[in-house]
Amino acid sequence: MDRPKILLAEDEKTQRDLLEGFLKKEGFSVDAAASGREALDKLEREFFDIILLDYKMPELDGLQTLREVRRLYPDLPVVMMTAYGTVEAAVASMKEGALDYLTKPIDLDELLLIFHKVIERSQLIQENKALKAQLQERYTFGNIIYGSPKMEEVIGLVGRVAPSQATVLIRGESGTGKELIANAIHFASPRSQMPLIKVNCSAIPETLLESELFGHEKGAFTGATQRRIGRFEEASGGTIFLDEIADLSPGTQVKLLRILQEKEFQRLGSNQTLKTDVRVMAATNQNLEEAMKKGLFREDLYYRLNVITIPLPPLRERREDIPLLIDYFLKKYSKVNQKSISDISKEARSLFLRHSYPGNVRELENLIERAVVLCRGEVITTQDLPFHLQEGKSEGMWEISRTQKTLPESLEEIEKDLIIKALHQHQGIQTRAAESLGISERVLRYKIKKYKIHYDSLS
Repeated sequence: MDRPKILLAEDEKTQRDLLEGFLKKEGFSVDAAASGREALDKLEREFFDIILLDYKMPELDGLQTLREVRRLYPDLPVVMMTAYGTVEAAVASMKEGALDYLTKPIDLDELLLIFHKVIERSQLIQENKALKAQLQERYTFGNIIYGSPKMEEVIGLVGRVAPSQATVLIRGESGTGKELIANAIHFASPRSQMPLIKVNCSAIPETLLESELFGHEKGAFTGATQRRIGRFEEASGGTIFLDEIADLSPGTQVKLLRILQEKEFQRLGSNQTLKTDVRVMAATNQNLEEAMKKGLFREDLYYRLNVITIPLPPLRERREDIPLLIDYFLKKYSKVNQKSISDISKEARSLFLRHSYPGNVRELENLIERAVVLCRGEVITTQDLPFHLQEGKSEGMWEISRTQKTLPESLEEIEKDLIIKALHQHQGIQTRAAESLGISERVLRYKIKKYKIHYDSLS
């Protein structure tokens, strides 16, 4: 983003001049306003990337100005400044839609850090919008449910990687959605009209894996009664996704390295060299660096595969996504099993939110499917959950996670949870949900959009 434009609204001239001079020195384009009213007038005439807004100003104070900005420009990031560094002031600002806040005297390094985060977030949002428009219907982002900052970063990286020809290594624990990310990359790439071939390297016996990948000629080994085309040939012009790449035998690793380096291979039992045009994506839940130290994985192959790494966070590190995933899977499996399950009880939902999910998203999906199948009524209760979940063995994990976050991050999580619960309680009716939360329907609509809450699945 070239010279981001900042609108600075500060009534105190000394502070205004100081901040304006500092931001200009740091490469920002700055327009200053001495009041909230003047700031709104400038917004009508000019586009800005960020507003830096004082909490206390004459005529039209910071909160009143913030409300008006949210009404007129709901996507415009606002950072609030206040000399009253109380929790109440922070809550009021965040509740009205401020993205972050600073306490006076302003820490200039902190201000820069916040601005750079806001700019990165805006860039990610724009990149994600572009990527969503490219994805084909069967692999749209409707299948990648997220709202957490960590997954926002992952999707942004996917958007930048997809149009390239680079080899991609997707890393993450079992059940985090590595295959789903591979799908998204392929179907947003120039190869999207060509095959996407998937091979689970750990599911095929070592004696058969080379034949599976590279094919064989008739008579190449006992039982080879005819020529077989391998997966790399099938993927010609498209993409091959090698899951559990760490389980490749040393011999197969050598042949894969040749494909990555020379773009050529031979079928088993043949001396003919075949050229291939295939993009390689690989995935693993193992520590490849440790495998290299033990001599189990080739260092040269590691560096060939590790051109672009996409690390997927475990579900326990993206807990903001759990409520969204619960509702998505509830709707999905209610439809699959032709059951009219409308909700999950407060107690059952609490158990889901507290669980640590060692099996990640796959474990959560299985738990919801199981609960849907066993549920006798229209609402899933604790009685429909497995014993280990009813016992609440992971109790406290959610609270621990929260204490490790900053105040604004924690406030956002609490706010999102309250909105989701209110929408559940009022069957997705925004007017009633807003009334129960003590906010306007307009603010609620903005929050739903901000947190990417898919409330249509709540009805």
